[in-house]
Amino acid sequence: QVQLVESGGGLVQAGGSLRLSCAASGPTFSRNLMGWFRQAPGKEREFVAGIFWTSGTTYYPDSVKGRFTMSRDNAKNRVYLQMNSLKPEDTAVYYCAAASSFSPVRDPKQFYYWGQGTQVTVSS
Repeated sequence: QVQLVESGGGLVQAGGSLRLSCAASGPTFSRNLMGWFRQAPGKEREFVAGIFWTSGTTYYPDSVKGRFTMSRDNAKNRVYLQMNSLKPEDTAVYYCAAASSFSPVRDPKQFYYWGQGTQVTVSS
């Protein structure tokens, strides 16, 4: 089965940067699409970034476009989320997720493997 483990969360001041990492294991055909989601208290889980393993093609919602960058290292079976110009509203638990899809989906229901989450807190 596919297993995902996130790391790199922490506390940072507004305007600062963090880099999240997600280690993936299991059949690659079951996780050809990797995504990052976040969930703040009292809010629904929100799509943050997506990447396809083979091509490296990425996609983002408007809320993070230009500030966040997703990448992958195929040899290390890891994906990353570089977060720059962080804002207090970015504060949330960030989750790594995996799907088997060839289209850029962003609905969390389409991702069937999830990591445990890592806390990101941005202070003003």
